[in-house]
Amino acid sequence: MNLLNHIDSPEELRKLQQEQLPQLCAEIREYMIENLSHNPGHFGSSMGAVEIIVALHYVFNTPRDRVVWDVGHQAYAHKLLTGRRDLFPNQRTAGGISGFPFPAESEYDTFVCGHAGNSISAALGMAIADLNTHGEEDRKTIALVGDASISNGLAFEGLNNASNNPNNLLIILNDNDMSIDSPVGAMHRYLSDMTTSASYNRLRYKVYNLFKKLGLVNDKRKGLLLRFNNAIKSLVSTQQNIFEGLNIRYFGPFDGNDVNKVVKVLSDIKDMKGPRILHLRTVKGKGYKAAEDNPQAWHAPGNFDPETGEKIVSSSSTPLWQEVFGDTLVKLAEKNDKIVGITAAMLSGTSMNKMMRSFPKRTFDVGISEGHAVTFAGGLAAAGKKPFVAIYSSFLQRGFDNIIHDVAIQKLPVVLCIDRAGLVGEDGVTHHGLFDIAYLGMIPGMRVASPMDIESLKRLMITAEGLSEPMAIRYPRGKAKGVDTVSVTSGLEIGKGRKIFGSNNAKIAILTIGPIGYDALSAAETLHSEGINTDVFDMIWVKPVDEALLKLIAENYSAIITVEDGVKEGGFGTTVTNWLNANGYHLPVVKLGAPDTWIYHAKVDQLHADCGYDSDGIIRTVKSVVKSLPADKNVKPSNK
Repeated sequence: MNLLNHIDSPEELRKLQQEQLPQLCAEIREYMIENLSHNPGHFGSSMGAVEIIVALHYVFNTPRDRVVWDVGHQAYAHKLLTGRRDLFPNQRTAGGISGFPFPAESEYDTFVCGHAGNSISAALGMAIADLNTHGEEDRKTIALVGDASISNGLAFEGLNNASNNPNNLLIILNDNDMSIDSPVGAMHRYLSDMTTSASYNRLRYKVYNLFKKLGLVNDKRKGLLLRFNNAIKSLVSTQQNIFEGLNIRYFGPFDGNDVNKVVKVLSDIKDMKGPRILHLRTVKGKGYKAAEDNPQAWHAPGNFDPETGEKIVSSSSTPLWQEVFGDTLVKLAEKNDKIVGITAAMLSGTSMNKMMRSFPKRTFDVGISEGHAVTFAGGLAAAGKKPFVAIYSSFLQRGFDNIIHDVAIQKLPVVLCIDRAGLVGEDGVTHHGLFDIAYLGMIPGMRVASPMDIESLKRLMITAEGLSEPMAIRYPRGKAKGVDTVSVTSGLEIGKGRKIFGSNNAKIAILTIGPIGYDALSAAETLHSEGINTDVFDMIWVKPVDEALLKLIAENYSAIITVEDGVKEGGFGTTVTNWLNANGYHLPVVKLGAPDTWIYHAKVDQLHADCGYDSDGIIRTVKSVVKSLPADKNVKPSNK
């Protein structure tokens, strides 16, 4: 009998006999392998978390009892058990379900969880609210956090606050010894040490169960139990428990891939009062040998053959944007020993691993700590180094204050290399890098640029190397544009754009920033074949914008269309209109970019089309603008 096919809710899961749960876990894994092989997603972490998820929904009365996820990479089994099994084959596609838990999608999804470290704080808020709400005092709240996420600063803030306020929060630490790359830092080493001192932890758990059976465990005797625990610890372990130091009771580590064990432990501790943490050890990629053997590569493997584990990859020789960045950084570092590289748990994702291989003492993975990465870079810069900080655009948002306070105010020469800028596709609303132009452009002294092609990225990095002030370079996910054949030795002039397509008697100027310029080029070529002339400008710099070029455009064209892979409100188009208004030019400007709404998941090309700034969207906009212009606009406009 196939168990999974008959489970459309956790209520039906709870009707199973406990001895049936291992079979269900095996079926969930088989179903995920089958679907993810041709519709890719986050594979390894979801495979490793199956038993934890099954046990949670089996023991707790979800959705009344709430599970708050920390990063949804691990949550696929949760989706399968909460009424979305038949929708799962289309997850992360247009119109399909999200790849992450999302409250608008299901009552079982309690909080947005695209960025790491927020589950403890959010769950604590819920747990305290329940204690202060009549009739909800017995409601359970569980925060599920990973070993990489718990090192995040926000997670520590949540842990600290949990010990200061009455609550019954249960924190489950899913320790798979991995983030996307291998975890780093003292917390990782500490968790490993706790695992090696499991004798104490197991003994303490047995003592707790004994006390419970004898009726000796209650809130009034909590202090006695903790003192007894500490006495045991002094006999069998030299380790100091950081969680108990925060007055959070600790249990573990236990095998998180033993579903029956997890069910038993959860059943034993679920009704305890006060904050608790349950430490579970799991295997990333559990149940699929290729993923178990190489968990880093199988975090999000793309298409693969489910029988052999062989990945199905494109034969294109065009490098990825991050690969161009990584190779260029190594070349710069070979000639400049002041250059250092920094990333936040994304060594391979940003290609900072190239720098790590060549210069391990000059490369730093600070873990999931983006704000720290920026301030750390500020400290390095203040001491004479030249930091290049590679972080995904959506994650850099977490370092916004650090950029202002710890870098920009002091004019420190930190280079922000912003990966995954623009619409990123299937990861959806929490991962789109749409806001960096807007929030960086308003910071005094910040230089902000976006390369259209491979050569421009290399030249911008050379430019950044020579600056004594902060600079940001943004580039998207995926295959780079242009040809990687040019030996680049010089930078680009700050604040200077370029004309990349011209035609006779063009009335409309298209101003682009970044690789989306290729869509504008394609549009201009199509329009030219139809007898509609437009000129296209690759502006390169958002800040400082090329004022001389803007003046030329304002005085020689009848209308402007700006195109950017970012939000229209406060973005590059806003920079252009603000400059025109400030300088007394009044020609019409149409801004193309992401609209003022949340954009969900689909393939990047489809999202560009939906937002109206792919080649076809640009063509439609140009034709609309042409129709709106008076017939006598063939003469140059009088703008002042």
